[in-house]
Amino acid sequence: MTSKYIASLLLASVLLMSVAVLSIQTADALKGSGSPNPKTRHKNVCGDQLCTVSGAKQMMKEKMTEKAMAEKMSAKKMMQKQMSSDHGWKTKTGTVTSIQDPGVGHESHQLAIILPPSSNVYKGILTYDASENIQLVALHGPLAPGEDAGQAIWTPDGKTKFALTFVEPANSAGSWVFTGNALAVHTKNTKPFTTSYSISYMENQPTNTVKTGTIISVQDPGLGHESHQLAIILPPSDKTYTGVLTYSASENIQLVALHGPLAPGEDAGQKTWSLDENTRFALTFVEPGNSMGTWVFSGNALAVHTKNAEPFTVSYSVVAGQ
Repeated sequence: MTSKYIASLLLASVLLMSVAVLSIQTADALKGSGSPNPKTRHKNVCGDQLCTVSGAKQMMKEKMTEKAMAEKMSAKKMMQKQMSSDHGWKTKTGTVTSIQDPGVGHESHQLAIILPPSSNVYKGILTYDASENIQLVALHGPLAPGEDAGQAIWTPDGKTKFALTFVEPANSAGSWVFTGNALAVHTKNTKPFTTSYSISYMENQPTNTVKTGTIISVQDPGLGHESHQLAIILPPSDKTYTGVLTYSASENIQLVALHGPLAPGEDAGQKTWSLDENTRFALTFVEPGNSMGTWVFSGNALAVHTKNAEPFTVSYSVVAGQ
């Protein structure tokens, strides 16, 4: 009886141990498969970690927010790129070695073209570093027949002619704000030179305030200026012009900007210009002492002037806004 009782106890112990092992394996299998654990209500298994339903929702919300922010940043970059393109600004950096100047009469000179001839009008700023002192060149045109009337000219063949703005800064490094239909760097030497540069510029289609032209001056219609000559580039306007003028004239000129018209009593000692006793403008009158150059200006009108009685010719490129 005793041995049978002991055997029964051993058999019962083995059965109980088997049931326990089976329970543990089943629980592990349920956890590994992502099934809910009855002891952790409202909890799910997320990979190797246990996370709550609310935590999973938060993770999803954060990922959606990150995605939305990424899309917003991408859209902003595209908009900025489009705005930059719309404004038309271009930049480039380069190094050029000059070649023999192809212009008639310039065969013993050297020329490095930075912006080639265009029917549009360039406006920009050039910063340069050359291997020797250089001259700065802007071309205006091509000119119509008969417009080459005393101003400096550049032509590759004697037929197609451009007015030439030729600035000699007497240095090998510097900056130049310019407008024109072409841009180059030049020397009067026979040996090639090297120029490294950076340029930021716009290429503008012609409008009433963006243009290249050639004008023959007329008698100044201003009171007290009847013995002078005047060439109006931008006529009087109630809106303010702001821009850059590059010019080439047949003689030394003065640069004129008008401001106004003035209200009664505002002409109190400053220089003025007037067509009659009632309408007066304040007068900015700059005498650069040259026939070629560049002027950054603002005003309600823009003109070129001399104190001589004989007409002069001026070719120019102007880019202005209002």
